[in-house]
Amino acid sequence: MDSMRKSRLSQYKQGRLIEHFVAGTTARCARSLCGVNHKTAAYYFLRLRAVISFELEQECDEVFAGEIEVDESYFGGKRKRKRGRGAAGKAPVFGLLKRGGKVYTKIIPNASSATLYQIIERKVVPDSIVYSDCWRGYNVLDVSEFKHFRINHSKLFADRHNHINGIENFWNQATRHLRKFNGVPKQHFGLFLKECEWRFNNSDPTILL
Repeated sequence: MDSMRKSRLSQYKQGRLIEHFVAGTTARCARSLCGVNHKTAAYYFLRLRAVISFELEQECDEVFAGEIEVDESYFGGKRKRKRGRGAAGKAPVFGLLKRGGKVYTKIIPNASSATLYQIIERKVVPDSIVYSDCWRGYNVLDVSEFKHFRINHSKLFADRHNHINGIENFWNQATRHLRKFNGVPKQHFGLFLKECEWRFNNSDPTILL
């Protein structure tokens, strides 16, 4: 946060902007409430997201163990909730969630087995229980060092412990947050995604203050 404090903005206005960012206020609304122009508020909020992303990247070596839910989702574009080729124009994202713990997200080039397994192998401790849906990209988990359970969403969404409701809850939360911006610039989507991850993982987001 030291680089933020070197801003030409007064400490008071910086503090107000941070408070509104933590509260989930858009830069467009914060500009009026803090008495700054829109470009200043938008730029300051983008720098806050960059700080969050940097801090999360320092934790990228953290691994998950126990019960892990995995899922991929797609953001942006005009076609909703489509996989693979049907996701044209959307940014594919992969997520892992430790039940009762944190979520981890990563923008991916595709949802192939090779792409997904490489991330799972790096982030999940062997012998952990991994829950997924029936996307073919997870077939590789059936012959891996993980205990793999699938939930067939065409039949049901949960079978006692067998579900991925936690990671799907995160996707829904991220979608609701991103919808407020009426579109996110493609070059900055990764920063907005990490902001969503940070908000989900911190029950008290005021730690940024």
